[in-house]
Amino acid sequence: MRSKIGLLLLGAVLLLLTACGAPSKEDVVKKLSGKWNDSNGYDLQATMEIKTGEEPRLYDVTVWHTKPDFYKVDVSQKEKDESQMIVRNEEGVFVVTPSLNKTYKFQSDWPAQNSQAYLISTLSDDIKADKKSTMTEKDKTYVFETATRNNHKAVLPKQQIHIDKKTLLPTHVSLLDENKEEKIRVTFKKITLGVKRKADDYKVETENMDHEKKEEKPKDKNAQLETFYPSASFEGVTLISEEPVATETGTRLFLSYGGAGKEYVVVQEPAAAVDSQVPVSIDGDPVDLGFAVAALSGNTIRWEQDGIAFYVASESLSKGELIQVAGSMQPDVVK
Repeated sequence: MRSKIGLLLLGAVLLLLTACGAPSKEDVVKKLSGKWNDSNGYDLQATMEIKTGEEPRLYDVTVWHTKPDFYKVDVSQKEKDESQMIVRNEEGVFVVTPSLNKTYKFQSDWPAQNSQAYLISTLSDDIKADKKSTMTEKDKTYVFETATRNNHKAVLPKQQIHIDKKTLLPTHVSLLDENKEEKIRVTFKKITLGVKRKADDYKVETENMDHEKKEEKPKDKNAQLETFYPSASFEGVTLISEEPVATETGTRLFLSYGGAGKEYVVVQEPAAAVDSQVPVSIDGDPVDLGFAVAALSGNTIRWEQDGIAFYVASESLSKGELIQVAGSMQPDVVK
């Protein structure tokens, strides 16, 4: 009898010790939230790999954040002289394209309602917002799987946030499609917490953008640009027509899609540089497509990428479907 009681007591002690040694999801979330959100701000450097096309695309990402609402995100494509910045300061939200000398101004609460995988403060909000989020523990990392809260949530509904146990900082984030396949990966190279920058660091001025304005060769308006097609597909929807129209700046191409009650038009033409850096106010909300920042307004979305200005319009697609089309544009994909 005594031996049985002893074994039971030993088992109870072991269970208690095991429970004490394994932190709960709530314990880890509390620590993360305190570490990531309680500092004055942060600087970070990361890479972002987008695997939604035929060939993966790799981008460098630099983020500055000073509490409560100042942000600067610089995204540049590796091996290409292409970059774009999104800046939030006391005057509003700005999208800057240095190669075109263009600045657009939005009246938006970005990123409050639009979480981004490279903004670590919004990642902790993602974990807390999803009551069904899960945490698994590996040798050196905690892995949270949560619902996404960004513009791609219709096609990338889940994300896995990998967190180093020792530093309690994220190492990488994987955005997953409905089949749990990784389509976007953000890998953090360096994160510095507690950085508090001055308001002047977030001013939208050419000299403060950390990009030297390069002398560009004038573009030949007759030069042949790549044609982009959406890889996003809707059942019963096909390419109906492809109509080029000559303009003063080159060729404007109209792609018309339709079928199954869904119709939309994709317009693309050479993006024109401007001489003035004065911000232009634009209606709508900024939408981060990963490779570019677009403006979503009503039933239209527009953006600039690889020297091309894009515009998608539809009376029958939802906003999520418009974003899905925009985010899937690829050069010379199968029509």
